[in-house]
Order: sequence, then structure tokens, then C-alpha cells
Amino acid sequence: MQKLLICSVSVVLCLVPAVAGAQYRPIDPAEPTSPVKIVDKVADTASRPVVLSLQDALKIALSENVSVKVADMEVERSQYAKKGSYSSLFPQIDGSASYQRTIKKQVMYMDFDMGSISGMAAGGEEQTAEALSQEATRAGSSGAGSTGRTAGGGIEVGRWNTWSTGVSASLPIVNAQLWQSIKIAGEDVELAVEKARSSRLSMVTQVKQAYYRVLLAKEAYNVYKEVYDNALESFCQTERRYNVQKASELEYNRAKASVQNAIPQVYESDNAIYLALWQLKAVIGMDLASEIDVEGSLQDFSAEMFRDIHEFDGVTLENNSTVRQLDIQARQLMDNIRAQQYASLPTLSLGFNYSINAMANDYKFSEYNWSPYSYVGISLQIPIFAGGRRYYATRQSRNRYEQLSLQRADTERQLEIALHQYLSQMETKMKSYQSACTAEQTARKAYGIASKTYEVGRSTITELSSAALSLTQAQLSVSQAVYDFLVAKSNLEETLGYDFTE
Repeated sequence: MQKLLICSVSVVLCLVPAVAGAQYRPIDPAEPTSPVKIVDKVADTASRPVVLSLQDALKIALSENVSVKVADMEVERSQYAKKGSYSSLFPQIDGSASYQRTIKKQVMYMDFDMGSISGMAAGGEEQTAEALSQEATRAGSSGAGSTGRTAGGGIEVGRWNTWSTGVSASLPIVNAQLWQSIKIAGEDVELAVEKARSSRLSMVTQVKQAYYRVLLAKEAYNVYKEVYDNALESFCQTERRYNVQKASELEYNRAKASVQNAIPQVYESDNAIYLALWQLKAVIGMDLASEIDVEGSLQDFSAEMFRDIHEFDGVTLENNSTVRQLDIQARQLMDNIRAQQYASLPTLSLGFNYSINAMANDYKFSEYNWSPYSYVGISLQIPIFAGGRRYYATRQSRNRYEQLSLQRADTERQLEIALHQYLSQMETKMKSYQSACTAEQTARKAYGIASKTYEVGRSTITELSSAALSLTQAQLSVSQAVYDFLVAKSNLEETLGYDFTE
């Protein structure tokens, strides 16, 4: 019965890599572990996963990642805003139309001097005050039922309906504040582009680390699978010796427990691959239902560790995205200070207006007399006093500029610390990798010796288990050192502003 159980578990774990390679779906230990059940799972996986390299993953992420798309849209929005600011340099043309219905007409009063009127008559033409009064009355009262006079002797002026339509245009000729605002709008676009670059750098780092996490999970799976194979082999040897009365029941149970303890580790490492691939798909922006796999191993990157660390000698933060954004914001604040100072300068603009008007007491449009009115002119506006508003606005911008200068200095100091921290981590992990590789070779040799001596009965199961544990720790340390080195390198590349597209 024990043999049957061990053989069944062995078949399960031998077929787990096939299932993991197909879709990395963890197998529930509570499920039946017969070979037929596992073969059905493999047969259900009709399509093979898409195998991605690191370069492929980064290219897909650059086109599908949500944060990258949002950053690109922000750049586009800033470009629209910049183009909109240029419109202020062009003539602003507006059309207008209005209608007014008079509710109560204005009243005009006139005082006539008969002597002055007689003296001003020319060409033998004389008008009396009464004639002028009658003429004014007729001009002010053409509507039915309207006399044009009021009880106080005034004359009503105007008509009941007033129609007006026209077009106006204005063009700035000299406006220093407007020109400076256009320059600031251009810097907004530059800042948006740099923020989009920062999003790409962050996304590239996330994709790299997710990719490395998958490789680490696969390395851990291989290690724990080897642990299980070794434990199973040791159990088989112990079982043979136990059956011929050359091994104690204690050794037999310890060997059996080692096999059982190795099984959950295999399942957990298989599930870690599954979750790491899901995280990679989410970061890339792929459909979560799609099946993917990654190519290569951590050992492929370990060959470049000694070369990579020398690429960062004498590096600077001139390409760091955060520093660049602070520099752009500092230029914007300086230009904003100049724009507020330019608000005290005179402005010169050109204006034009053309309109036609009609006044009537009825709605017979064909009989209206339309009177045109137009002008063109230049206006000069000289700011004199605004209650200190412009002065305090300039002081406020200067205060913000000083804050930004302090913030930039502190940010650069923190980035310098992070830079040295990542370089130190890379150097430490490189040394750890060398030590772990040596430890792995020694542990593997020790395990081989312990396995042979246990096979001939010269060592105990405890010594064999201790050797196996040392080998497992050494193997995991090698993979962990490479993974930590690559993570530190990706963080360093993001800090230095190394763009994948470049």
C-alpha cells in the first residue's frame, strides 16, 4: 500500500511540469492523483501558451499598458492647450445681433431763446420756437396714438423697436504678458512629455521585475522538484533496506516524512509560477485569460552580472525624470514671474467694428432704413495702479520658486543615496552569487557523498537529510542572488533615466 501511494505521488509530480508549462494552474492536493486524472488535465489544454522574451514583454507593455496610454493622452492634451494659446496672436473676430423693444421712451427737454434763434437764421430762412417745437413733435411721434409730448413739456425720443447687427475684430500688437504665457504653454507640453517618459520608465521597471519574478518562481519550482526526487529516491533506498531488516523503522518513517514534506513545496512553487504569470500579464496589459510563458532562466542573466556592474561607473542624475520635471517646473515659475512683471507694461491693440442699425415702430422689415456704422482704431492701455495685486502675485511666485529650489536639492540628495544604495546592492549580490555558487558546488558534492554512503549503509538518514537541506538552501541562494541583482539593476536604470526605447 505504501509503495502504491509513493508511486502515485511520483507520477503526479512528474506530470506537474507538463501542466505548469501549459498554463501553470496549481493542482489541488485534495483532487484524485491517478494518472488518468492528470492526463485529462493535460489533454484539456489544447492551445500552447505564448512564450515571451523580456524584449517582447516590454514592447507589448509600451503599447498596451494603461498608464502609458494615459500619459500619451496627457501629452496630446497639453499640445492642444499650446495650440490654443497661439490663437491669441490671431485676430479675434466676433459677430453680434440684437433686438430691443422700448418699454418707456426717454424724454428730452429743450429751452428755446427766441432772440438767439432769430439771430442764427441764415439765407432768409427763419424758424420760430413754435416751428421747431412742432417739427420736434412730429419727429418724436410717428406711432399711432403717440403725441411725442409729455405732461411736463418734454419730447419723447426714439422708436419702439431697435435692430442691430455687425461684426467686430481685435488684434494684439504689443502684449509682452501674452507672449510670455505662450512660452509657458510650450513648457507645459515639455513637462507632460517628461511625465509620460517617467510613466514609461516606471512601467519598464515593473515589467522587468515581474518577468524576473516568474523566472525566480520557476527556479524555485525546479529546486523543490529536485528535492522531491531526491527524497523519493532516498525513501526507495530506505524501503529496500527496511524490507531486508537493514534499516530501522525510525529511518523508514523519516524517509517517508521527507517525501511527504516535499510535496507541499512543489505545489506552492507551482502556484507561485501561476500567480507570477498573472501579475506579469496585468503589468503588460494583456488579457488575463490569455496563456503566456517566459523564456530563459535566471542563469542566463547571471553571465552578464560582472559586465553590467561596470556600466554604471561615473553615472550622473542628469537623465533622471524627477530631476528633469523639477527643472522644467523651475523654468515655468521663472517665466511666470516675468509674465506677472510684464503685466505692468503697456499694451497696444488694433480694433475694428462694423454694424448696421434700424429703428422703427412696426415690423415692416422691407421698409426699414438701415444705418451703417464702422470704425477702425488703435488702443493703448497703460496699467497705473492695481492696489499692489501684481506686486504680491510676483512675490508669491518667487516664494514658490524658492520652495521648489529647496525641494530639488533635497530630491537630488535622496536620489544620490538611492543611487549608491542600488550600486551597493548590486555589488553585494554579485559577491553573494559567487559565494552561493561555491556553496552549491560543495553542497552538491557533499550530498552525493552522503547519498552513496547512505546507500551502502555507512551514514544515517539524518546526515542525508542535512546534506539535502544544505543543497536546497545553496540552490535557492544562487537564484535569489541573481534575482536581487536584477531587481537592483532595474531600479538603478529607472533612477538614472535609462529608457528602454533608446
